[in-house]
Amino acid sequence: MGHQTVLDSPCNLLREVPMAYGLARRELRPRVPLRHGEGDKHHLTSLEGLAALSLDALSSVAYGPEAIVIVLIAAGTGALTATLPVTLVIAGLLAVLVFSYGQVIAVHPDGGGAYAVAKKDLGTGVSLLAAAGLVVDYVLTVTVSLAAGAASLASSFPWVGSHLLATCLTGLALLTVVNLWGVAESARVLMLPTALFVVSMFGIVVLGLLRSHPVAVVGSAQPVHVTETLGLLLLLKAFSSGCSALTGVEAIANGVPTFRTPRAKRAQRTELMLGALLGLMLIGIAALIRRDHVAPRGGVTVLAQLTAGAYGTGWLYFATNLIVTLALGLAANTSFGGLPVLMSLLAKDDRLPHLFGLRKERPVYRWGVVALALLAALLLIAVQADTHRMIPLFAIGVFIGFTISQTGLVLHWARQRPPGWLPRAALNGLGAVLTTVAGLVLLATKFLEGAWVVVITVPLLMLLFARIERYYKAVRRELGIGEIPPPVRHAECLVIVPVGEVSKLAQRALTAARSLGREVVAVSVHSDPAKAQALVDHWDRWNPGVRLDIIDSPHRSLVEPIVDYVQRAKGEGGREVAVLIPEVEPRHRRYALLQNQRGVLLAAVLTARTDAVVCVLPHRLSL
Repeated sequence: MGHQTVLDSPCNLLREVPMAYGLARRELRPRVPLRHGEGDKHHLTSLEGLAALSLDALSSVAYGPEAIVIVLIAAGTGALTATLPVTLVIAGLLAVLVFSYGQVIAVHPDGGGAYAVAKKDLGTGVSLLAAAGLVVDYVLTVTVSLAAGAASLASSFPWVGSHLLATCLTGLALLTVVNLWGVAESARVLMLPTALFVVSMFGIVVLGLLRSHPVAVVGSAQPVHVTETLGLLLLLKAFSSGCSALTGVEAIANGVPTFRTPRAKRAQRTELMLGALLGLMLIGIAALIRRDHVAPRGGVTVLAQLTAGAYGTGWLYFATNLIVTLALGLAANTSFGGLPVLMSLLAKDDRLPHLFGLRKERPVYRWGVVALALLAALLLIAVQADTHRMIPLFAIGVFIGFTISQTGLVLHWARQRPPGWLPRAALNGLGAVLTTVAGLVLLATKFLEGAWVVVITVPLLMLLFARIERYYKAVRRELGIGEIPPPVRHAECLVIVPVGEVSKLAQRALTAARSLGREVVAVSVHSDPAKAQALVDHWDRWNPGVRLDIIDSPHRSLVEPIVDYVQRAKGEGGREVAVLIPEVEPRHRRYALLQNQRGVLLAAVLTARTDAVVCVLPHRLSL
């Protein structure tokens, strides 16, 4: 494979080499001003982190309690009294997870959540499982949130119902652009909707509990068909379905690097705020459902019924429904804050292409943002933005992460044994058991409804990560990275300069070429003997002190003859060969199409087909 270098001038090359390898003295290093997005002020505060990374978990109150009701109603309206006990168990699991992820943040302040825990404490295979589960969960978070938001909007504006996919893709595009601009900016955009959503939910809970009966009832009554008895299996199903309200709890632990310093403390504070808000909202909504025996009704959600019961059917009812729609749509931002960071960690571990570890001018992993947007768009198109087709896939990935992170921390405490490690290990062990049970029940009850897709996708992702890692290991072995290479040998270098005619461009290119090697040869490709002879005569009159070789090309090809010439020169005497390609660059981009692109094409072909060092010398016009 060739090596391509862009030269402004030989002097610039010599001046920049020490800086590139960190050899310049400290006092000579230039002070580069911070660009937009750099510096601590462009990272997240605790409140901004709550808006950017927690809206997915907070907005889950719009469908988590309803998922419990839909399961329990199979045993009749009397079974709805179990909503509160089931929710209290889920709230207890939430508390365990919040404290557990607070410990994950302290132990792994570089982010990664379950993946970081598994990589350190559970080995390669489990870390790949954690990464695959998190990737699936993040992508589904985007698609489910956007699809649910579009469906909620369609309930208020029926014409949206025939354009659900277009609505979702438009929302996805807007979120992508905002996150490419920067996480901090997207957090500020989300602060007002998050605050409105939280205030609206607590208003429903407080006003609903203060009223002796609902202000209004919306939706059409539906007959209740009792098909099951209220037993342990039904309660487990309700518990596992309600656990969909816990998705997004891990996002803060995955996105620790996006916080301001001290990052770990700010992230832990944000995790506690999330747990308190989500727990109170879930318990309050469950209490209202139990007291008012709120059953599913046609045309409205359970949350919409509670909204009408607290606010009535006036403007507050419609405003709250729009706020819920907005929150569900913006909840997808949790994935844009967490998945690119996770992908950067995978890239650093050689399990994804290294470009996912790169950040642009702003502190944003742009390749991760773009990849998430593309995957979400493909999934939305595949299921036509149908929420119900994605719900069975939703919580499997996150429960994988929950269980792995809890189990990993149990092993961490058992190995390190710091003061007070036993209560921490017991807490994490309890959480691991609870999330394992919930995950298995969810998988068993939703397998035929679509969960089988996750069972196939997760191993395929693990295989992909493993194959990429194997490739990078092979590359490291072949390049001898980490080993002491043989001594650097001195070799003569032949510098080949393609020229078209005698000009200032040729003069500058030959001057640069002579600074790179002692032996320089100019090469010109011609199909017309008369023009070739005219160039030779002009060259002799100029007499630059450089040999000119004319290559005959009857087929008027430029690239192939030069590539063949370079390959023959490379095979003679084992010397190094460099090709210096002069390229004209107009000052204004609008003139770029007026210049031929042969130099760019020649550089690309030489790089792909030879081992020569390929250099491009730009000659910038004043036009």
